[in-house]
Amino acid sequence: MNTTDTALPVAAANALILVLPAATAVQATPHLGAAVQAQVGSAAVASFVGVTSADLAVVLTDPSSTDVAAGSASSLVASHDVLRPALQAAAAMLGVGVLGDTRVEDASALFASDETVVFDLLGNGIVIGWFAIRLRKNGIVAGFNLSTPDTVVGKLGRIRNVEMALTVEIGRTRMSVRDVLSLEPGAVIELDRSAGAPADILLNGRLIAHGEIVVVDQDYAVRITQILDVAEGLA
Repeated sequence: MNTTDTALPVAAANALILVLPAATAVQATPHLGAAVQAQVGSAAVASFVGVTSADLAVVLTDPSSTDVAAGSASSLVASHDVLRPALQAAAAMLGVGVLGDTRVEDASALFASDETVVFDLLGNGIVIGWFAIRLRKNGIVAGFNLSTPDTVVGKLGRIRNVEMALTVEIGRTRMSVRDVLSLEPGAVIELDRSAGAPADILLNGRLIAHGEIVVVDQDYAVRITQILDVAEGLA
């Protein structure tokens, strides 16, 4: 890749190391040696969909080192949960978009891809892990004719029965791993919304509307109060 092609991966790697849970300061340098996929195996992997989409993966040579960051080996916090903030920081360098769920899976194919940029993660000059990022640039192909309204309607008709995940969110908060591990029945978690504030309605993780919580036949429901356009939803 040329300098332009590597600018985003470098920015992503530099953002990742600032949040990566490690006992010492971490540096990210482009991997120049032999392929590392044979040493990788399972890694924390996530896909980012946006103006510039990408596949990201991070793996540590000592997986148990994340237990130190979590404060214990509690089952409440998985290794990929601890690594997700680092992947989120890396994905934030790619612009507007949505980062999918973090999962643990075999990432050897991603690390072996010719389109992937791999970074060595160094702590005190020793490799403590690797970060991989494969960009998938989106856009209109040159010479592509915009679809007519009739064509668009026809294409939408093919997917109208596809189910999508609709989520209603009444608030969020941020908690340290220590606080998560101390949770017990009866604990109260304060959210970032006041009582009566509108709830967020998300479609496949993207904000599409605001609404208010109501009760219908003893079940919770949401009444739509505002529909957002694409720009507002991605903001």
